[in-house]
Amino acid sequence: MSKDLIKRHTSLTANIVAFCRYLRTEGFVIAAPEEADALKTIEILQPYNTPETMRLALKICLTRHIGQAERFDELYDYYWKQVQKATDSKIADQKKEKQEQKPKPKGQDAQFQSLKSWLLGEKSDEELELHTFSATETLSKKDFSTLSEEELRDMFELIQMIARRLARQQNRRFSKHKNGQLDLRRTLRQNLRRGGEIVDLMHKKQQKRRLELVLICDVSKSMELYSRFLIQFAYAFQQVFRRIETFVFSTQLTPITDILRGSDFVKSLENLSERVPHWSGGTRIGESLAHFTQEFGQKHLSSRTVVIIISDGWDTGDATHLTEAMSEIHRKAHRVIWLNPLAGNPNFEPSTAAMQAALPFVDVFAAAHNAESLRQLYRYL
Repeated sequence: MSKDLIKRHTSLTANIVAFCRYLRTEGFVIAAPEEADALKTIEILQPYNTPETMRLALKICLTRHIGQAERFDELYDYYWKQVQKATDSKIADQKKEKQEQKPKPKGQDAQFQSLKSWLLGEKSDEELELHTFSATETLSKKDFSTLSEEELRDMFELIQMIARRLARQQNRRFSKHKNGQLDLRRTLRQNLRRGGEIVDLMHKKQQKRRLELVLICDVSKSMELYSRFLIQFAYAFQQVFRRIETFVFSTQLTPITDILRGSDFVKSLENLSERVPHWSGGTRIGESLAHFTQEFGQKHLSSRTVVIIISDGWDTGDATHLTEAMSEIHRKAHRVIWLNPLAGNPNFEPSTAAMQAALPFVDVFAAAHNAESLRQLYRYL
């Protein structure tokens, strides 16, 4: 992020959220839960707050490994210095335009002075807002089909962040353990009630999970408004998840796992266009899933497999093929999840013949119309 993009906000909460976004541009994996942890921690520590307390609290909440911890202090100092410069510049501009502007409400002046005092390391009595503030949270709730061109880049960035977080959650699931590695986050939370004094140490141990994912994505014409985002999600997810196989279909099924392993997403898209000539074609869900069970089922379906099918359920083929294929997938897999972009509409009803044929063999039926719905996948995996 260029320093020109670092701006002063009028509340400490907003500045912390903006700082989280800055860290994301520097490669940190920070989503809404980490932002909420940081804001909640600062609120709890407020009676004991000093600039150093703030730094350490954010460092604990927003870093994941020693490499990030080593970079954090430098990034922290740089960011807040740039915010302070933006603050001073704003004050100078206000003085120049004083004769042309109306007086600001006293409450706004007080809020600004509170922020400036905090930036300078002085005590602040500002009460933090703990509701979601981030602009990305607003974007995450927008339907993919309604995005403007200006929002596309931010949405792709958000999808990558969500996919990587989901994958890491699956690869690094931990549980409480007496003699495992130190759990810094739970240790901090456990000891906050004692004013931050570390008394109890909490530990964790990585769970042994051998979960395998099979992602089957509809790229037919009726899914055109959504498929580009879902392929972006599949690409980002596959970059970090250890055991995943990805397929796309419209009138036929094509495995694309090897294509999405590439490090360059644009190049991967070019390869997809060459490998998948049926992109944005008709829809034959039943025949495509039957092809999957016949050609790939023995290798990729087991009691450890979670199958995720992403489709709007519009099928021009024979529903009998779909019933038979779904029955076999459900029988062999650990869980079957069907994500439908149209389900984001509160008036949606799965009334198509294909959906009626598939639903008896679906364990989880959910929406996939925006970034927030993709984020909710953690509940089902």
